[in-house]
Amino acid sequence: MNPNLKVLIVASESAPYVKSGGLGDVVGSLPKALKEQGVDVRVVIPRHMSIKNSEMEGVEFLGEFDVHLSWRTQKAKVLVKRGDVPVYFIENDFYFGRGGLYGYGDDNERFAFFGKAVLDMMSMLDFYPDVLHCNDWQTGPVCLYLNEIYKKMVYYSKIKTVFTIHNLQYQGNFDKSTMELLGVPYYCYENGKVEFFGSVSFMKMGLMYADHISTVSGTYAEEIQTWEYAYGMDGILRSRNHVLSGIVNGIDYTTNNPETDKRLPYSYTAKKLDGKAKNKLALQERLGLEQRDVPVIGMITRLADQKGIDILSYVFDELMQRDVQFVLLGTGESRFEYFFREMQNRYPHRVSANIFFDEALAQQIYAGSDLFMMPSRFEPCGLGQMFSLRHGTVPIVRKTGGLADTIQPYSMETKEGNGFLFENYDGGGILWATDQALEVYWNGKEEWNQVVVNAMNSDYSWSSSALEYIKLYESLLDPAE
Repeated sequence: MNPNLKVLIVASESAPYVKSGGLGDVVGSLPKALKEQGVDVRVVIPRHMSIKNSEMEGVEFLGEFDVHLSWRTQKAKVLVKRGDVPVYFIENDFYFGRGGLYGYGDDNERFAFFGKAVLDMMSMLDFYPDVLHCNDWQTGPVCLYLNEIYKKMVYYSKIKTVFTIHNLQYQGNFDKSTMELLGVPYYCYENGKVEFFGSVSFMKMGLMYADHISTVSGTYAEEIQTWEYAYGMDGILRSRNHVLSGIVNGIDYTTNNPETDKRLPYSYTAKKLDGKAKNKLALQERLGLEQRDVPVIGMITRLADQKGIDILSYVFDELMQRDVQFVLLGTGESRFEYFFREMQNRYPHRVSANIFFDEALAQQIYAGSDLFMMPSRFEPCGLGQMFSLRHGTVPIVRKTGGLADTIQPYSMETKEGNGFLFENYDGGGILWATDQALEVYWNGKEEWNQVVVNAMNSDYSWSSSALEYIKLYESLLDPAE
């Protein structure tokens, strides 16, 4: 292992500062695991307005400079929060002083500015990165600018890039006029490196210019080379599959530890499960569910078709014909929010629809439920099933992406496996897998505790995945250097 390896992770969000989903969780936890392996790792994100002031206590001002985009010039301020993993913030209120993270009409300009600012700030840092690890479409311009402009300067010439796809559905495709904004030669569009069906694609920039492409599970790396999962980019990925690999995400096992988590009413371990039963009773009481021995199915999710909400809604009444309780936490499409509110009215004291997000309640659902449902249409990696495994809450998932890579079907004969899977994307599959789970649940406490213990003993911490990333980084560096 290279003892001097230096990595700068570039992303649009990172826990605990700001996150909209799994990307923020990954960028918040992977660097800690890399640091434990001796990597000099740093993170850079925009200074979004939604970052709480309490999280910015102790930041230092490093300096500021002008960033030029087409006819507009904006200042970028660079702040740093020191610690085991230093985090840099690119501050500009014109671009990032907004209530949300994405979805604005000038997102192309906002993240082109961010990409240029990341590269320009390096002259004021106290380390020279060997690898820029970029994440999702918001960082595509970093790969473009580095290769088309900055690598002509000696200081940047040896930097390598890894570009990680967290969800290929979100591509950052913008009007052709974005080329003028970017200020790079027009041949970048004409040669197809950024052009995507007549638009300028920030995702494609990352895919075409990065030295290596990674994604968040081995199965998803295969799936995105097919028409069904690639959202038009299957040909691009097949053409670069010699530099494409999948590395399963991990989760922070320190933060997500039912033995020590103060957000849980009761602590427990795989060897002493009594506290899990008590957490279930506490969850039932908090949410107004009947407090009795009945399988509780938890679901924490964005309410969108990708997450399988459409097929679940088709069979929800059939699901509730079983003796189960159902707990939902999440927001999303209004039609699905309305649906779950209606189900709560239809099944009082059996369904709890919590159309908001609350981190403490999320932990209590992970700990207090018996089963955790993820019937996703596609799931690049999925973190929910890992959180649920950590808490001994047995996943019911569709066999796709990272769900296929992390969940093995439980067998009452061999006593092996950590969950229940179905293959076809339909409501019948959900009911079939749920019935498999309920058969084990009602087969007796000893049988059910076996699959719970199997789940809790599944190791999806960052330790092994971090080593895979280090191996990847080192493979990009010239040994002669």
